[in-house]
Amino acid sequence: LIEALDAILPPSRPTEKPLRLPLQDVYKIGGIGTVPVGRVETGVLKPGMVVTFAPANITTEVKSVEMHHEALTEAVPGDNVGFNVKNVSVKELRRGYVAGDSKNNPPRGAADFLAQVIVLNHPGQISNGYTPVLDCHTAHIACKFAE
Repeated sequence: LIEALDAILPPSRPTEKPLRLPLQDVYKIGGIGTVPVGRVETGVLKPGMVVTFAPANITTEVKSVEMHHEALTEAVPGDNVGFNVKNVSVKELRRGYVAGDSKNNPPRGAADFLAQVIVLNHPGQISNGYTPVLDCHTAHIACKFAE
């Protein structure tokens, strides 16, 4: 069993893709400021980067990045991190927003999109106009089926 487990290769980390970091929460820490937290899904987050938060289209600089109370020079996919941002109030950011590199394909909001979905626990028929709650990464939002 140990040999079989040792033979399993870890998945490759998508560090070459644009940064995508869905926010799990946002804190205001005394003496530090606004600290969004979340897991890096793709790309790399570094201190000094300029990030954009979608869908609010807020752009700011990352002052520092920490994981488990230790400063990082960079955060890679799979890392759960907190990062301090300049001149942004905790009230301007919320769970479900996505942070990305403002210089490399920044994230943006969408009024509509095409998706393949799995519907859980729904009695009856689903048709045009159905309005479920969508869970996508950390976002939890009402939507409407167009077709």
